[in-house]
Formats: sequence, C-alpha cells, structure tokens
Amino acid sequence: MKSFEYAAPRSETEALEVLSAEPGRTEILAGGTDLIGLLKKMVLTPDRVVNIMGIPSLRQIERLPDGGVSIGAAVTLDELLDSRILDDYPAIEQAIRGISSMQLQCQGTLGGEICQRPQCWFFRDGHGLLARAGTAVEAGDNRFHAIFGNQGAAKFVSSSRIAPALVAIGAFARMFGPVGQGETFVPIDQLFRVPRHEGQRETMLAPNQLLTHFVLPPGTGRFSATYEVRQGAGPEFPLAAAAASLALEGGVIRDARIVLGQVAPIPWQSPEAAALVVGRSMSVELAEAAGDAAVASATPLSQNGYKVQLAKVAVKRALLMAAGLPTGGF
Repeated sequence: MKSFEYAAPRSETEALEVLSAEPGRTEILAGGTDLIGLLKKMVLTPDRVVNIMGIPSLRQIERLPDGGVSIGAAVTLDELLDSRILDDYPAIEQAIRGISSMQLQCQGTLGGEICQRPQCWFFRDGHGLLARAGTAVEAGDNRFHAIFGNQGAAKFVSSSRIAPALVAIGAFARMFGPVGQGETFVPIDQLFRVPRHEGQRETMLAPNQLLTHFVLPPGTGRFSATYEVRQGAGPEFPLAAAAASLALEGGVIRDARIVLGQVAPIPWQSPEAAALVVGRSMSVELAEAAGDAAVASATPLSQNGYKVQLAKVAVKRALLMAAGLPTGGF
C-alpha cells in the first residue's frame, strides 16, 4: 500500500478543503469495505485519504415535512435497517438484506455502497477501468460483464445493489461543492455515467465534490420491490437483478419504473417494460411479457449470454413482488 496523508474533517466544509480537484489525488473513506482492498492492491494510490465518518450531518436520518426521507451518505446499512424508515421503501430494504453479510451491513455505508467501484476483475487486477479500451474484456473472461450499454469501451457492470431501487423510487442525490459552489440536488440516475476514457469514473462526482445525502420521495402510494438472481445465499454479488416501483389505482398500474442491476455500467432503466404494464393489472403473463421487453435490446458478450434469461426473470419477479403477487421462486 502506498503511504498517504490522512484527514478527518468534522464538517462538510472542512471536507471540501482537503479534497483535491485533481483526479486520483484524494479518496473518500467511510466504512472502508471497498476502499481498503483497492488501496492494498494499489489499484488506487491517493496522496490523501479523507475519512468522512466524523461529519455529523452525514450520519443523520431525517423525516422531511413532505413525508420523504433524507439519509446521510455515511449512515451504515444496519442503521438504516434498525431505523424502520425503510418500511415505506421495501425495494431498498430487500436490496440491503440481500447483501447477506453482517460485516458489510454493519460497516458499509449507503454512500459507499452506491459509489463502490466495479467488481470487474480486469479493473481490480490493475488493467484499468476500461481494460485496454474494452478489448481485454472482449477477448477475455467476460462471464460477469455487461449485456446492456456495452458498445463502447466500458464493459463492466455497476456494482451497487441498492442503486436500482433508488432509481426506481425516484430518489435524489445531494452533492456539496466544489468550494464556493454550495449544494446541488440531482435525480439519482443522473449521478451515474458510462466512462469514455480512463480518466473518468462511474459517477458524475468531481474529485473535490462530496456526496452527502440521498433524498427519498414520500413512500406512500407506491409499491416497490427488488429481486436478485444469485448463485447462493452468501454475500457474493448477484448475476442479475431488477427493482420495480408501481403506482396502483384500483388494481390498475398508473405509473411504473423498472431498473435492472448487475447488467450494465449504470443502473439500466427499461422504459419499454414500464410502458408495457401501465394501464393494466399485474399478472404472471404481464410480468413475463415485461421481462421479455426489458431484455429485447440486450447485446451479450461472448460468455455472458446466460444473463439475458436471468435479467428477464429478475424483472418478472420484481414486478410480481411489487404488486404483492407470488413470484413462483424459491
């Protein structure tokens, strides 16, 4: 591990003062469940590590006047589960419980989970985020890589298991800084991007900008669910996942959002599948058709074609779960 300076700011403003505007010079430390391993392997070699766990505003969960919720980026996953604030957001709770690791739930933070780096083994073995402009992935072992949004150099999949649920419910991210620029709120889906060159990361955050909070809209009136297709019951990452959010009126779907996870460099929205279910009552047949629509544009690589079927199943079962119907799964 490369030697680095350590900073422990006590406020959001202090944090901005110790973050560098130059990419790679500083890294944010929260729970450390992802960062420490990357530092040890020298995939990341910052000059300074900034610990944000001592900033009180980032550790708060607050009910907002409109019925929504503000969650600090440094709130741990088990603190979220214990707060019962997720009773109105089952898709988020299901995603957290699916992590199936007491250590990751106790130590990992919401912001860290959302912003964790890709699990792509080319990246984690030091070949770069885009691994020779994507050619290494195309020619190598790409079993766990993207089946959507993979026409460019980026072939990895977004690692966050909670982000699809946040996108599905219409959450916002609060970003603070750079120095002198104050706060900015953006829809959570706009936080993510597909990098085009090695100097870019997977989010729109500037190196000297701080992700501070996630703002959830009021949970009443919508029904949501997350479904993951996993190899086992441990903490391993899913092979494919989906989150669905439905607004129901008299049993009829008036609005729908369907977001796939672990299949693209960003949480992958399927407006085609959502449009298919609006104006209709949920059924097994409709959920099956929505799954077909969600994967119709998939472009699998040489070794990950199996993900198309898994993504279809994830969409189908997320929709059935959100509507309160049996999934037919185990």
